[in-house]
Amino acid sequence: MNIPVSDAKGLLTDLVRRAEHGEDIVLTRHGRAVARLVGIVKQPSQADRRTLLNAVRAEGRAKATSGPSGDRSQDFLYDEDGLPA
Repeated sequence: MNIPVSDAKGLLTDLVRRAEHGEDIVLTRHGRAVARLVGIVKQPSQADRRTLLNAVRAEGRAKATSGPSGDRSQDFLYDEDGLPA
């Protein structure tokens, strides 16, 4: 939402409330964007991030399957002398 600074003066409480709910408010002066009101997103704590990362890693380990050996997986691309086929 674009709104002139002169109009925003009287609507500040409403504009802040809207920004808190995720709306992007752009303040304009003479038709040019000069400022933006956006809500502050709560950042997760370091402990919360670590817990999430550990859960993702554990899930990845649980889903991992053994596949062909990586050192032999692309031998079909080369001939006996190691040159591209």
